[in-house]
Parts: sequence; C-alpha cells; structure tokens
Amino acid sequence: MTNQSILLPHLGGYVDRLWETADRLQEEGNYSAAEKHYQEALSVVSQSEPTSRTCWAAIANCLGVTYKYMGRFDAAESLYRQALAIFAHHCPEDHASMATLYHNLGGLAHARGEAAAGEAEARRAVEIRQLCCAHDHPDVAADKAALAAILDAQGRYTEAEELYWEAVTIFQRVYGPEHLEVGISYNNLGAIRYHQGDYAAAADFYSQALNIKQKALGVMHPDTAMTFNNLAVLYDTQGDMEMAIDYYQQALSIFEVTLEPTHPHIQICRENLASIRPS
Repeated sequence: MTNQSILLPHLGGYVDRLWETADRLQEEGNYSAAEKHYQEALSVVSQSEPTSRTCWAAIANCLGVTYKYMGRFDAAESLYRQALAIFAHHCPEDHASMATLYHNLGGLAHARGEAAAGEAEARRAVEIRQLCCAHDHPDVAADKAALAAILDAQGRYTEAEELYWEAVTIFQRVYGPEHLEVGISYNNLGAIRYHQGDYAAAADFYSQALNIKQKALGVMHPDTAMTFNNLAVLYDTQGDMEMAIDYYQQALSIFEVTLEPTHPHIQICRENLASIRPS
C-alpha cells in the first residue's frame, strides 16, 4: 500500500507535484522513474522543518513499495522500518498509517519467499485497521487479502480462501466487479485452485484476472505479466507445452522491459521457459 491510507496535511507546491507524479508512475509500472521522483521529494522534505517527519515517512513508505516491486527488498525494508519508527513516535498505535506499514512489511516478507516471517505483521495490520475503519472498508479488505497471500504461501489454503472471498465481496461492492483489486484476488484464488489440483477452476480465475488486469493496467504492466506467467505454469503442468511457451514468452517480454535485469521474476520466468523450450 502506498500513501492512500497515510493521513497527512496537504503540502502544496513542488513536493506534492513530485509525489503525485511518482504515484502515477508507480501505478503504471514505471518503477525507475517513480524512484527518481520519490527520492527528489524525500530530499526536499529532508531539508524542511522537523514537523515534516511524518511527511518524509509517508513518502519513504511509497518509495519502499517501489523498491519491493523492483526486487530491491533490503532497501524496501530499511525505508519501511524507518517510516514505522517515525509514525510510532508521532501517532497513536491504532493509527491507519501504522496498519499500512505493517501491511507492507508483511507483504515484503511474502515477496522474499519468507511468508511465515511476515504473518504476525500482516495480522497486526488487520487488527489495527479494524480499530480505525469499518470492518467492510476496502482498506480492511486489502489487509485481509495481503494476509491471505501469506497464508496461501504456507499452504493454509482454507483460511486463505476465506479471507480472499471476504476481500473480494468488499471490493466488488465498493469498486465494482472489474476493479484491479478484484482481479488481483482472482489471480490469487487461481493459485489456490492450482495448488489443489483443480486446473479448470484455476484457468477460469486466471483468465478473469488477466482480463481485468489488462483493462486496468494495460498489457505491458509487470502485474499483468504475473498472470501470464501463472497461466504458463498451469499449461506447463498440464503438458500443453505450446501454450506454456507462448505465455512464458509474453510474461518474460514484459518483465524484461519493466523490471531490473536481476529481478527474481525475470530469473524464474527464464528458467521455466528454458526448461520446456526446444533448444
């Protein structure tokens, strides 16, 4: 989560323009450009009055999200921890900004492949958010979906699926059936079905997710590529090598344009493609 759940005064001027541009670039998947704008905003805020510490923390959180997407996990964690310490000093424990930082720390552990290590922080995010928001608020849904992903990665599919559906119900009611958050949850429900061996249901969820992501993000977005990759894995498992190669190639072509060369998504996708593509 970026800054939508961080409560701040309006800054005006140069910093606001930098921040808004960085948020837009991040949403578009242009992470390198977003990084530059967030860093410039942090530099400006760092030179301002001490009362801007919470502003610095909010922008640092956004830059941390960008670093997570770029696969720069240590840099992301450092910014998250600094931001959390600042908000803990300036805000009550049940402040929405605290929930956002715990949400992001849990998500970072999941991205690192260390889901169990992030479970306590993801649960803390849900607990705090429910203290400051209605239980059917979309930010609560987002926190539950993030926790579900962590449980899913640990093979705890029943609990994860229940949380995903709670989140989807809220997202559909608040945002509509074709919102990006719905698509992300469908992708994750597809992954659960895949791991349970229900390939037909997995294909259906992945296809719905891909359709939503392409409309919301465009074809050349790394999150769209993730669903292309998931479909490739599904076809690979089913022995449909032609379809698997096609989807791996589509995913890889997007990853190579949008992510840094050392990003784990690129490495894994290349290995999967090499394992089945004729030499």
